[in-house]
Amino acid sequence: MSDIQNVVLVGAGGAVGPSILNALTESTFGVTVFSRPDSKTTLPAGVKSVNVDFDSVAALTKALQGQDAVISTLGAFAPHIQTNLLNAAITAGVKRIIPSEFGSDTTNPKAKALPVYRDKVAAQEFLKGEAANGKITYNLIFNGPILDWGLMVGFLMDAKNRKAELYDGGDRPFSTTTGSSIGKAVVGALSHPADTKNRPVYVQDAVVTQNQLITLAKNLGQGGVWDTKVVATESLEQSAYAELGKLAKGEQADPSWPFSFIKRAVWGEGYGGQFPKVDNELLGVKGLSESEIQGLIKNFI
Repeated sequence: MSDIQNVVLVGAGGAVGPSILNALTESTFGVTVFSRPDSKTTLPAGVKSVNVDFDSVAALTKALQGQDAVISTLGAFAPHIQTNLLNAAITAGVKRIIPSEFGSDTTNPKAKALPVYRDKVAAQEFLKGEAANGKITYNLIFNGPILDWGLMVGFLMDAKNRKAELYDGGDRPFSTTTGSSIGKAVVGALSHPADTKNRPVYVQDAVVTQNQLITLAKNLGQGGVWDTKVVATESLEQSAYAELGKLAKGEQADPSWPFSFIKRAVWGEGYGGQFPKVDNELLGVKGLSESEIQGLIKNFI
């Protein structure tokens, strides 16, 4: 039985927050959501919500009293808030922290060097140091691109309009996971604190290629001519660095530059986009069959 009972989720909105919240509410954990006073996120009935000043470590520390675990799904553009949260959790005596990862393997040397992951890597290093001193335990959860989100917004392909950018040709296998399975993975990690202590855990619903996804879409009646373009992830990385250079000069940059780095991490050779080993069995995630993936694609046609 887990010695973690009371759990705080920070970031109940966004691409992954709702799925994690749903999984937590279906578990035996006591769940509290920390929100800003002006938050518009709608929470399920019965979920406790606490308005918190995220700019105040003291306020966060007070709010975290009696909590056993903290999960952060804060976006990449709120690093100071996560820093405050981590410091407050340690001061409050929280047992387990799951920082905002939920994507590419940022322990991979090539991926972790990409600027878009700088703050995530900094959080990892901070937690490693605090864990070595016995002040906290932590998990990093890596799941690759979110499968249902990626299909919905066209990150993986646009099945409805028969369009896709094929990164490095579209035949590179990558690990991918649905939001619901990410939620199960979080619950699984918290339910097995000894087995997941102070390490990354890896979860995937499937290993696929973009061209395999297109074939599945075609089998659903989306055949005919697709508008595809091969895009080299090395070129995406170079263009993203160029946009960062503009920002450094105070110039306006293309706001999509973070996604160019993320695509490099998912599909670039040697960036760890396909996980060699996963923790599905421990975490209670069974994965998806090809027919189940095809059923998921059907939702976005």
